[in-house]
Amino acid sequence: MPEAPKNTTDYYTLSEKNKKSLEFIEDVTSNPEDVQLRVLSDILTQNANVEYLHRHRLSGQTDRETFKKLVPVITYEDLQPDIMSIANGDKSPILSSHPISEFLTSSGTSGGERKLMPTIEAELGRRTAL
Repeated sequence: MPEAPKNTTDYYTLSEKNKKSLEFIEDVTSNPEDVQLRVLSDILTQNANVEYLHRHRLSGQTDRETFKKLVPVITYEDLQPDIMSIANGDKSPILSSHPISEFLTSSGTSGGERKLMPTIEAELGRRTAL
C-alpha cells in the first residue's frame, strides 16, 4: 500500500501534479489530428536544413500535404547508411539539426542485428515526461 503524504502540503502538491498530468493527457487525446499536425510542423521547422529533407526537396515547407507528396514512406534499411555515418562520427546535420546525443537500440533484430535509433538530448525529457 502506498505511503500516505506526511502533511497536507505534500498531498496538495501531489494532487496538482496529477491534475496537470491528466490535463496533458486530455489535451493530446481530445484532438489527435491537431496534435499530429503541430508536431509534424514543429519537427519540419526545427530540421528544415537537414540533409535528408534537402534530398527530397522539402525546402523548409512544414505542411503535411507537401511532406506526404515529397518524402516517401521508407524502411529502416533506407536510413541505415545515414545512421551508420552518424554512428561513425559524422557531425553534420544529416537527420537532425540538433547533435545526436545517444543511440537507442531496438529490442528486436533485423537480419540478426539490432537497429540503431539516433536521439537528441531533448528527447530524453520527452521520454521521461511520457
